[in-house]
Amino acid sequence: MGQALARGFLSSGAVEPGSMAIVEVSESAKDELSRLFPQSRILSAPEPASSTILAVKPGDVEASISQLPDESKQRVLSIAAGVSTAALEVWLGGKVPVIRAMPNTPAMLGVGMTALCSGRFCADSDLEWAERLMSGVGKVVVVKEALFDAVTAVSGSGPAYVFLVAEAMIDAAISEGLSLDLASQLVTQTIYGSASMLIGNESPTELRHDVTSPGGTTAKGISALEEQAFRAAFVQAISAASKRSKEIAAELFKH
Repeated sequence: MGQALARGFLSSGAVEPGSMAIVEVSESAKDELSRLFPQSRILSAPEPASSTILAVKPGDVEASISQLPDESKQRVLSIAAGVSTAALEVWLGGKVPVIRAMPNTPAMLGVGMTALCSGRFCADSDLEWAERLMSGVGKVVVVKEALFDAVTAVSGSGPAYVFLVAEAMIDAAISEGLSLDLASQLVTQTIYGSASMLIGNESPTELRHDVTSPGGTTAKGISALEEQAFRAAFVQAISAASKRSKEIAAELFKH
């Protein structure tokens, strides 16, 4: 995700290549980053910076912050799931403007969905800076932090749900006699095209009604899905993911 963000920041013009430094402790990873971002500095340890982006695993955030020089604590954006702005502010040890972001994996292709929320010491200019950055990898919304567990469960985990649906459709297609290659092509393009239609103004309910003729094949398939509690399964999945997001936050930061 860190590489995806760096590519997006540069391609959108939100960051100049020469002004970006990437910190990476793995020597092999540093070599790869040097190849991908030849005009940027690849560092083994943080150096003073006007803004800092924490693109590390949730459990590594506190340790990463402890390595930051004071000059790099002027403004911090974190993409770590479950790490609250309150935790970031405590670990940073001062009135530091903090922005929390929840992107998702389609950001790697520049079509991600990112939610942002701001900490207590954030100015409008800090949030606008974060919006400009994250717009380089897709769409951005600003929400209250109280909604972040739900956002994580919906859009953060959401791509995995779509991939699971794709897996299930491919398996079902194979059971009907299609080859793996043909089933994969049919399912992948169908999901891509359907998602493209959703970008328009019609609601998913309207689109589903438009393609579902009474007594037809689609109606029969939809009926079978409803009989298997398809909607309830998604409610349970998103509820479970949201609960886990809360648990991670509690495990990382006792307050």
